[in-house]
Amino acid sequence: MTCVFLSFGINLCQLERNNFLCCFVYFGETKQPIFSTRAHVFQIDPNTKKNWVPTSKHAVTVSYFYDSTRNVYRIISLDGSKAIINSTITPNMTFTKTSQKFGQWADSRANTVYGLGFSSESNLAKFADKFAEFKEAARLAKEKSQEKMELTSTPSQESAPGDLQSPLTSESINGTDDERVTPDTPQHTEARAEPSQNALPFSHSSSNINKHWEAELAALKGNNAKLTAALLESTANVKQWKQQLAAYQEEAERLHKRVTELECVSGQTTVIKSQKTELNQTIEELESALKAKEEELERLKAEVESANEFQSQKDTLTLKLQDSESRNETLEAQLSDLERRLESSQHEREDFRKSLRSLLELLDSKIFELTELRDTLAKLLEGS
Repeated sequence: MTCVFLSFGINLCQLERNNFLCCFVYFGETKQPIFSTRAHVFQIDPNTKKNWVPTSKHAVTVSYFYDSTRNVYRIISLDGSKAIINSTITPNMTFTKTSQKFGQWADSRANTVYGLGFSSESNLAKFADKFAEFKEAARLAKEKSQEKMELTSTPSQESAPGDLQSPLTSESINGTDDERVTPDTPQHTEARAEPSQNALPFSHSSSNINKHWEAELAALKGNNAKLTAALLESTANVKQWKQQLAAYQEEAERLHKRVTELECVSGQTTVIKSQKTELNQTIEELESALKAKEEELERLKAEVESANEFQSQKDTLTLKLQDSESRNETLEAQLSDLERRLESSQHEREDFRKSLRSLLELLDSKIFELTELRDTLAKLLEGS
């Protein structure tokens, strides 16, 4: 990470060496992100320009930040203390969705192409919408900055045609940072014709420069206070880490003593090896005996299972026999009842036959009497 030295003597690299996260401190930049999401970060392979190279082993936080001093929007992502994305959004950038969960954009200043893999389509859509929104805001900010720079830097129309903008502008004071917006005006190549012609623009530019420096100084003071607090917190963390280091050193000394004791015990390795050989032989004998016992146990288990099977068959047959006996008793009772009923019906039949015989005999006698009566009546009829 590029070391940032402030005018108040605080070195951010020193804070980084103390393992305090002071990455991405920009003059006037807000602390809180405007929008954050989680994604897997990739960069295009610089050699092949085709394959994607993952820059994070897992999903990391990717955030949009606003740099109020430079009036630009940034995409920033950290993997631990390592900056894996630090991209400034410019109006000519384009975020492209290459799949349902993957998007990419090219950063010419970083000379790379960033790719983000999201967990859902909605996260990708939100990130793309924010990219388009901040891209448009960057375009508007660039136009406003160009208008402002033209008003503060362009000389009066009454000046001679050869007199161009004054070199004492905010751009010349702060350097040609490619994150600042530079108006499309030619450089001053000729000496001024007359000092009196540029007196008014020069004084006006000096006033703007003073205001700009006052704003820069106020921002630097604020950042200096923040970094001082961060340095104090880092110092406290260093004390804590020193305590942890002392504890680790004590643990290392204890382990070293333990290793020494084990080395002293190593002289008895011959006896231990012989005992180990005897124990191994005993273990093998016990294992063979255990194997034999296990085989015997398996055989007994098989016999027990067969006996249990026979017992279950016996119980089944016993139940069937009992059922058969109960049904046989029922049938015998039914047979006895039928025999009794048959005998009773036979007696009733004999009685009925006897009754019929007696009725036939009585009928025969009556028929005989009627025959005699008829004959008598016929005789009487013939005699009359």
